[in-house]
Amino acid sequence: MTTSHLTDQAWFRVWRHGWLALLLAVPLAHGQSLCSSDDQAAPKMLLERFVNADCDTCWRDPATPAAVSGTLALDWIVPGSQGEDAPLAAAARRDAHLRLEALQRLRPDRQDSLTSRVVAWPDARLRVAHGIAFGGYVGASIELRLPPGRKVSYPLQAWLALVETLPAGLEGSVVARNLVRNVLQPTWNGHESLSNSEQISFREFRAMNIPEGAQTTRLQVVGWLQDASGQLVMAAESACPSEQDD
Repeated sequence: MTTSHLTDQAWFRVWRHGWLALLLAVPLAHGQSLCSSDDQAAPKMLLERFVNADCDTCWRDPATPAAVSGTLALDWIVPGSQGEDAPLAAAARRDAHLRLEALQRLRPDRQDSLTSRVVAWPDARLRVAHGIAFGGYVGASIELRLPPGRKVSYPLQAWLALVETLPAGLEGSVVARNLVRNVLQPTWNGHESLSNSEQISFREFRAMNIPEGAQTTRLQVVGWLQDASGQLVMAAESACPSEQDD
């Protein structure tokens, strides 16, 4: 019985990793390949806009801050007091509460925004990627590589967000938005017994659920990394090859 149980576990691992590999490796529609942050300029600033789901006019507010060049914008819809009856309840995520807690900020009555500078680590690389949407999921990954000898204050808190890119003008929004649809928060601790010549690397590879209503052709992933003090040290965003590049 023990042998059979172990065999079942082994088969489940093979199936799970095979399915995740499929989600990341199979070419996208129209012959597109994996979408990743490769060859993309790393963001220098992170603009986070928080909207209370109870606020029916906040999405269209003309005073909404726009992202300037070199800035990665994220839009969080925070669950409000009206629950499922809130005007923006369909796009609200409990992850928004977790993000506000991490930033030590309260839920806004209407909306709020915060801009953080990315303190880039020299010679380090943060990579994010995603594959095809399949069966209501998309395979996504976030990977960190640090040069040999890098001194790091652990633990490192990584964030990987599945976002839906929405153009300005949609539903009356005056700015383009990256609406957060799902979030993964891996915590990375230091490796033991590493020599000064060994490269440090971490990777998280998951199938992320696509919420109902999200358009899969608009999905991207963005990631960022915070050190033990909460300082934002790296950020990255994916881009998909255009049909002209195929």
